[in-house]
Amino acid sequence: MLQARRFRALLPVLLAACAMPPPAHGEILKNWFNDPFIQVRNAVPDCPQPLGPLVSEQEAHRESHWRTERGTSCWLAGQCSKPNSYLYDAPIAQAVQAHFAADPAFARSSLWLTFQRRFVWVEGCSADPAITAAALEAFVRAAPDVERVIVNLRAPGANKAPYPLVPP
Repeated sequence: MLQARRFRALLPVLLAACAMPPPAHGEILKNWFNDPFIQVRNAVPDCPQPLGPLVSEQEAHRESHWRTERGTSCWLAGQCSKPNSYLYDAPIAQAVQAHFAADPAFARSSLWLTFQRRFVWVEGCSADPAITAAALEAFVRAAPDVERVIVNLRAPGANKAPYPLVPP
């Protein structure tokens, strides 16, 4: 029952990610909304950098209404004290970055984190087969105000990254 609830809660996020078309060749990608995007580990040299919050200008225009709606719905539902859930992202990013800096966990990995409306995407690669998505999720969830953690980790020996990449 809990798994079904989690899936239903994540379904809109997954559908939105699938609906985003890849950028056209030569299109400039930018972090138009200044979402925090940080690298916290860098031990796997061949780990490709995730796309993170980079989008084209056209995609930013398409996302702007959706982001406004999603950002304020938390406050309107009485689930946030701040008027927009995106206002939590910078403090969450600072707390998570400090947690990684203070703890040597996941040292044999390369990890990037994207923060959007209290959700944290953890993307990267691991050279350690013992590193699990559940362990990364628990580590990041230790920060206050984190609502969800989505982990997309390329396992040792895998060729393809399970996340969108920065175009060459």
